[in-house]
Amino acid sequence: MEGVGEYGGVDLDRLRSAGTRRARDLAARARLNTHRLAAYRPRSELVLPATDLRRAAVPAVDAHNHLGRWLTGGHAWLAPDVPALLARMDELNLAAIVNLDGLPGAELEANLDRYDRAHPGRFATFAHVDWRRIADGPSGVATMVAQVEAAAAAGAAGLKVWKDLGLMVRDAAGSLVSPDDARLGDVFAAAGAAGLPVLVHIGDPPAFFRPVDRFNERLEELTVHPDWSWHGKGVPTHPELQSAFERLVAAHPGTTFIGAHVAGWAENLGWVSAVLDRRPNLVVDTGARLAELGRQPRAAAAFLARHPERVLWGSDSFPFDADAVGRWFRVLETDDEAFDYGPEPDQGRWTVSGLALDAGQLRAVYAGNARRIIPALNP
Repeated sequence: MEGVGEYGGVDLDRLRSAGTRRARDLAARARLNTHRLAAYRPRSELVLPATDLRRAAVPAVDAHNHLGRWLTGGHAWLAPDVPALLARMDELNLAAIVNLDGLPGAELEANLDRYDRAHPGRFATFAHVDWRRIADGPSGVATMVAQVEAAAAAGAAGLKVWKDLGLMVRDAAGSLVSPDDARLGDVFAAAGAAGLPVLVHIGDPPAFFRPVDRFNERLEELTVHPDWSWHGKGVPTHPELQSAFERLVAAHPGTTFIGAHVAGWAENLGWVSAVLDRRPNLVVDTGARLAELGRQPRAAAAFLARHPERVLWGSDSFPFDADAVGRWFRVLETDDEAFDYGPEPDQGRWTVSGLALDAGQLRAVYAGNARRIIPALNP
């Protein structure tokens, strides 16, 4: 005789129960879908040591920052009170800051007067070149070479190349100009001849080139800043820009290059490491990549151990934020785990952990490498 609730050996009560659980599960998922992710701010229940660092372990050089008027459209200085900035630097044990805002001509002179000349040894300003002049043909290239030479004569510490070269600058035919365009060779050669290191911001994070959808790890950031997305805009892919950057470095072995933002690919330290192995005239800075390096602490620590003389610390914190700079100290110096990389998860929903660099690595990354690569830091 079949058991109660059974039919042909099948437990009907069990089936009904499973069906009920399935219905409850579907209802719960439907409720979950009504929650707004933008408002979700989970608080970690991990109980872990937390190290409060207010000063760098050694006098440090912030090798990537902005103090001028470039990023305010010429309207205001990003460091409106220089004495207050210097006092803040002393509190943080920052010996110097590299200022990347020296636009050609009068703006470069204004930055040099305000920072480098007024406070020798505390600031080093990099100059820009007007890459749009390539549309003028050979005469435009000659103008850019002259801009490099004038910047060196004025006391600029280096040359800054922004991501507009490769993503925005077009020639007379309307074609995008790649950083490794042979027509620009004389400009980079002039920088090398003048002893100016060239800091290149190539492209943007790889997520900025992908569809802005539920698979994009920086969806929230790109939703807030939709103009930061390059997807579908007819520009080179992220790997294409990275390859162009390496070709540029390879084409000018007499010029020292600084690959800003971990050479544009902090998410792929294997690629960066291989390029450093191939290109002895390349170093990288860490500007604005705390979140990327800190979420892969073992890989990042191994990367720094392999290339201790090729990495320059830079915060890219502007307007200058002492708390943001201090988070770098915690990432570089401690072995703290799973802490927030900022007040808000504005890049991606992850935490960071400390790399626990040793004393020798800290001396090199914090200042030694920058002073070797940027002679102007040693007046």
